[in-house]
Amino acid sequence: MEWTPERLIHWGETIGVATGRFVSKLLHMRRHPEHGYRACLGLFSLAKRYGKTRLEAACLLALELGVTKYSHVRDILANNRDQVSQQDATQWTSPEHEHVRGPSYYQ
Repeated sequence: MEWTPERLIHWGETIGVATGRFVSKLLHMRRHPEHGYRACLGLFSLAKRYGKTRLEAACLLALELGVTKYSHVRDILANNRDQVSQQDATQWTSPEHEHVRGPSYYQ
């Protein structure tokens, strides 16, 4: 099978919008798109290993973080960061204890 940038982008879009955008960025961030083929084929193997749904979530997270390397998506999947909901990550609050000064300290 002959891989072209258009074929790789189309393959990414069959998985999802975020994956298609990520593949497109992988190919276009290099001086010659052919240099991004290996990274795109790496994404193809990640889809086989982790599934298309998880790959799409990992690519979406990578795009939100502004990273565009295969290794970032691989690490997101390996550390299950794609399965952590955004609400869980943003609703952390500091525990109350005697060393917290509070807003009145800064008035």
